[in-house]
Amino acid sequence: MRGKTIVITGATSGIGEVAAIRLAQMGARIVFTARDQARADVTLKKLAHANGAVDHAAHLGDLSRLSEMKRLAGVLAQEPVIDVLINNAGALFNTREETEDGLEKTFALNHMSYFVMTNLLMAKLKPGARIVSTASGAHRRVRLDFDDLQSRHGYSGFAVYSKSKLCNILFTREVARRITGSGVTANCLHPGFVATRFGDQSGGMMGGILKLIKPLGAISPEEGAKTITYLASSPDVAQVSGEYFYECKIEAPSKEARKDDDARRLWVISETLAAF
Repeated sequence: MRGKTIVITGATSGIGEVAAIRLAQMGARIVFTARDQARADVTLKKLAHANGAVDHAAHLGDLSRLSEMKRLAGVLAQEPVIDVLINNAGALFNTREETEDGLEKTFALNHMSYFVMTNLLMAKLKPGARIVSTASGAHRRVRLDFDDLQSRHGYSGFAVYSKSKLCNILFTREVARRITGSGVTANCLHPGFVATRFGDQSGGMMGGILKLIKPLGAISPEEGAKTITYLASSPDVAQVSGEYFYECKIEAPSKEARKDDDARRLWVISETLAAF
């Protein structure tokens, strides 16, 4: 990965941070987004320790807001080239929140940030570049309701999170279809049930349940980051695109996640919402 620039969202904790450090150790320069300056500084120190031969960079912003997605994409677009774009930022919210754009916050952060950042940075992705998006096996429990993508009815934090992860897979399939022949690949992954700070701040019953069950069966962030690192760096998947991976292997997602008509429909709706 020497000489390569990797852009990653959600890199100040958990599997995102572990993947960023591993890729830095392999020689890559890491450019990441963060919401908090103090946590960004901690991650920058870790990256410098992993690979001090390059200047890693952090850019602050709130990826649940369309204006911030676009601003950050503009900053990141100053990079001469992006070799790997890793969409990893995400959260679970126990209570429904609506952003300034009128979007449900989970949908905005977990799906729209992937969509907007990828589209606005596409010009920087040259042949050989890779798009890697963190989805989840939680997608298997749900289907999309296109009449209520903003979850205004019967809100359930985990169900809405699961739907956002279904969106990640449909997005990956559609972007892979659209960039066929460009030399750029797009894949997504399920990292496994990982013992990170994810969900701890969601509050309510779900936050409590997550804290209780993580010590019982969750894998380490080091294990959870393996598939991200693999998709970002392995020559074995240099020509693979549009797939869903688990434990560094292609796995069939749910039937709902393989509906290409839904993938196209979600793309068109997302374009409208993004107001490109």
